[in-house]
Amino acid sequence: MIIRKRLAAGACALLAALAAGIAPANAADEPSKNSPKVELVLDVSGSMRARDVDGQSRMAAAQQAFNEVIDAVPDDVRLGIRTLGANYPGDDKELGCKDSKQLYPVGPVNRTEAKAAVATLRPTGWTPIGYALRGADADLDTGGGTRRIVLITDGEDSCGQPDPCDVARELAAKGTHLTVDTLGLTQDDKTREQLSCIAEATGGTYTTVRHTKELSGRVKQLVRRAADPVETPKATQGAAECAKAPELGAGVYTDRATFGQHRWYRVKVTPGQELRTSVSVGADRAVDPDYGVLVRAVGEGGQELVRGTDAGSGRTDVMSAGLRYPIAEGKKGEDERARTVCLEVSHSFSAPASVKRDPGLPVELAVDLVDAPDDPSDLAAFGLGRGWVLLAVLVVTGLIAGLLWGWLSRWRVSVWRTN
Repeated sequence: MIIRKRLAAGACALLAALAAGIAPANAADEPSKNSPKVELVLDVSGSMRARDVDGQSRMAAAQQAFNEVIDAVPDDVRLGIRTLGANYPGDDKELGCKDSKQLYPVGPVNRTEAKAAVATLRPTGWTPIGYALRGADADLDTGGGTRRIVLITDGEDSCGQPDPCDVARELAAKGTHLTVDTLGLTQDDKTREQLSCIAEATGGTYTTVRHTKELSGRVKQLVRRAADPVETPKATQGAAECAKAPELGAGVYTDRATFGQHRWYRVKVTPGQELRTSVSVGADRAVDPDYGVLVRAVGEGGQELVRGTDAGSGRTDVMSAGLRYPIAEGKKGEDERARTVCLEVSHSFSAPASVKRDPGLPVELAVDLVDAPDDPSDLAAFGLGRGWVLLAVLVVTGLIAGLLWGWLSRWRVSVWRTN
């Protein structure tokens, strides 16, 4: 009898220990209150019936992409889904412009339930983007963790009130660290302008997508970015000349430059440091097919130190260029004061006369200061120091290629004569 009681007590103790061990493990698998939060806001309006995405409807493409995104959500991200235009099919504008509901609550993701909810969606009604943004902001709450909205739509707001750009500025002004990224399934100018405005007001990004793979890949990237947030760009305003330019430290900055405008910035670089700079100019409106971007580093005496350029043609959303400029550490007793390096940023985008000039195109400037290499001339082979090294490499390469081509041509002629 005593043995049975001891066995029973031991079994109870074992079950209690197992329960205690299991509970914390399950709790550890769930995102905490400080985990990043993301809400996907999907346009389910009637225009999503259009069949122009990889041979299927925009709605089917979005559903397929959402399923892939749901499968790839990081464990530490709380995800939600909100729709707009999914429920009211009528013509009453007042009702249609309030048609936005949360499809899946923000929290730990049950992949089966989330996919089942997405599968029920059918293109239906209006496009109340501004109203949906306010709803998504409420869904994300203001607790700990980063807050991100990813808006996917195939057109501009069809309601007018509240204006989506005004709503985005309103949400940004609340200071709750909310970022709104926008993805457009069409390329018309009005949609591009409105979605760019929403994104820029909150420090987010705008992307045009035309294929299912692009859509799923971009949304996955944004969800992962919420889990590992990047530095929020700081607003700055470049000057028309270096002497009046703002002084920048290491960081990411945003500005705007109109067509044909040159913007100047200053950076202090001490001996022993290397300046690394990249600049991106976004085409947030219709532009002509040929374009380029230039960033130059200029010394205090006005001499050019190094430049980075890129150019292209055809359709683009962004163009980038970068440069590196090291200052070798001086010998003991030499001047160790910081040197002023002026950065000039310009672009050659142009546009038809009907396209608005203001505000200018969005510019993002990244500045970093790292330890310089022991011998800055080591960078010359990459076009970052003395150009004659790269020229010599190109000449030798061309000579070798010419010799090989000549030998092959003679060999082919001799074979042809023999046959």
